[in-house]
Amino acid sequence: MGTRVILTYKDYEALPADGRRYELHEGELSVTPAPSPKHQETGGNLLIVLSQHVKARGLGKVFVSPIDCILSDITVVQPDLVYVETGRLSAITTRGIEGPPTLVIEILSPSTIQIDRGVKVQLYARHGVPYYWIVDPEARSIEAYQLREGGYRLTARFEGTDPVFLPPFPDLALVAASIWP
Repeated sequence: MGTRVILTYKDYEALPADGRRYELHEGELSVTPAPSPKHQETGGNLLIVLSQHVKARGLGKVFVSPIDCILSDITVVQPDLVYVETGRLSAITTRGIEGPPTLVIEILSPSTIQIDRGVKVQLYARHGVPYYWIVDPEARSIEAYQLREGGYRLTARFEGTDPVFLPPFPDLALVAASIWP
């Protein structure tokens, strides 16, 4: 029986810049294909809405993938979108975001559904990310989760056409037409 090799941030840094999306999940290398155009368009639309809201109110910063979220020496992820509130801005370094950001957003693709709804839920909770959104362009829904007692609890679900307010943005009315392609 072989021994499991645990990769670290140093190993991650040495990976080739070959256009693939690499992540470290508790020391194991994860590779996913490039996102689909629908995934990218949804992410772009959401980025515009969130960036405008955050910037206008001086709430922090919003980033789009690829950006490294270095949750530990053996866990490095690249969420589709990341929000870092003002009180956590010191986590932003030349390497990426070191430690848990305020909110991570994953946009589902057929090739990432299992990871985004399984492995990443556990990783983000374990490393103390307060808010996690799962965006499903096919179902036209957003599930907003909040970390409570070591696990995520669904706090809101966005679907349909009515504006909704999702944590951690109590004064941002998300409107369906502004997000879905």
